[in-house]
Parts: sequence; structure tokens; C-alpha cells
Amino acid sequence: MTEEETNRELTNRKFYKAEQEAGFVESQPRTTPQQQDPSYRLAFRDVDFLLREELRPVRFQLELLKPEMLLDEAGIGSTLVMYGSARIPAPDMADAALATATTPERKAVIERLVAKAKYYEEARKLAFIASRCAVVEEERRQFVVCSGGGPSIMEAANRGATEAGAESLGLNIVLPHEQAPNAYVTPHLSFQFHYFALRKMHFLLRARAVAVFPGGFGTFDEFFELLTLVQTGKMKPIPILLFGADYWNRVINFRAIAEEGVINFEDLDLFHMVETAEEAWAHIVEFYGLDCD
Repeated sequence: MTEEETNRELTNRKFYKAEQEAGFVESQPRTTPQQQDPSYRLAFRDVDFLLREELRPVRFQLELLKPEMLLDEAGIGSTLVMYGSARIPAPDMADAALATATTPERKAVIERLVAKAKYYEEARKLAFIASRCAVVEEERRQFVVCSGGGPSIMEAANRGATEAGAESLGLNIVLPHEQAPNAYVTPHLSFQFHYFALRKMHFLLRARAVAVFPGGFGTFDEFFELLTLVQTGKMKPIPILLFGADYWNRVINFRAIAEEGVINFEDLDLFHMVETAEEAWAHIVEFYGLDCD
């Protein structure tokens, strides 16, 4: 078909795509003062403009749209989200972690972290079990493992999925100190966020179950926001599984919160304490009536 015939097609688009227009501009020499001034740049090619304070709403929209569109294109229907500490060592790294202790106080802290290394293995196992099940509905993959993309518990989640031969998500966040996605995140499902709020939204948009392992402020933040959304009815109930009753009951007195009257006792049923990957997966299977062991 000639170009003239193509132009006569009723269904053929009559406007150039943005990338084509950008190509036209960038292929032309910028020889005049007007062409060289930043004001002449195409707005969507002008990084300095996009980073202005007034453009925050646009950046919000971009950070919402990009992962959503790419996950949709990748056929991700739902996720099994796994929260947890970035400091708990893998069992085979326990001795190396202990060797870093320089004071008795620091040694005591590291020993407590090492004692939690079992949860690295439980996170790895849960991810493996869920990924091996490979539920597919309406041509979409369900219960795809999703982590924060970092080390420790997050690494264990992505690692377990990889060992089952499955893809997994990693939602990283830009921090002042250097960090990178763990080696087990599927490259085309690895995302980086500027805004914590948008990252937390993406954690839950596709979540059909959430496993919460021992963690610090970040884990608390994600866990309590999830509880708030379900408690207030903004989000439908899903399995929320807390690994490690000893840890959680030590750091948070859930019952005391109810006894103070600021939540209902029924709210304590929004989550379930578990110790093993098998126990957690059994709860998910029962909740959704899955035909998968």
C-alpha cells in the first residue's frame, strides 16, 4: 500500500504519535536563540519543567499510571503481597551478621535479628508455594508474589518465586542512601517510586492476600494502613497474615487497644497470626476456596 493509499484509510490515525513528533524536533539543528531556550522544549521532553514543584500532581499521575499499565500488559491479575524487615539476615548469613557486632549491646540486637532468620525461610517457602500453584483466571495470573524489592524478607519473597520458576514484582522506593532491587525481582516487573503514598497504593491495588513478617516502622506503616482500609470499609476484606505471634504480641498490645475502646474487639479478627508458610497458604486457600494445595 502506497503512502497516498494509507492516508486515505478511514481507520488510519491522522496525527503523529508523540514519539514521532519528538523525533522531528530532535533531528533538527537548534541554531537560533529561540530554539536553544528551555521554553522552546516540548513539555513532555523537558525534565527541568517536569520536576518543578507545581508539577507534583502530574508526577503523581505518572507514578500511578506507569506500574498500572505495565502490570496490566504483563497479565498480572492479583498479587500476594509480602511485607517485612530489611534487616533480618538469611540463615546462611547469620554468622556473618554476628561477626559485625562491636559491642555487647550491638551483639544482643544482632542475636535477636538472627533469631528471626527463620522468617526469611518461611517467606521464601510461602512465595514458592504460591508461585508453584500458579492460579490463572480469565487469562490473568493470580497471587503473583509482590515485595518491596529490597533485601532480607523482601529478597526471600522474590527468591521463593524465582525458585518456583515464576515471575515476581518488586516495588522499590527512592531513599537518600544507595539501594537497588534484590537480584530475584523479575526485571520487567521491577518498579521504582518517588512517593511512598503511590507505592503503598500499588501494593494494595491488586492484593488478594498480605503476609506481614516482623519489621520496623515501614512494615508497621504498611500493615496499619491496610488494617485501616479494611476496618473502615474502604477495602474489601482479604487474608492478612501476621508471621510470628511472639514478636507481634511483644511489640504491639492489640488486645489493650480494644480494651481502651478505640477499636472494637471484632477488629482483632481482621488479621490472623501464623507461624509457617503452610499455615498461611492454607488460610488463603480456605478463604478463596482454591483448588490448590
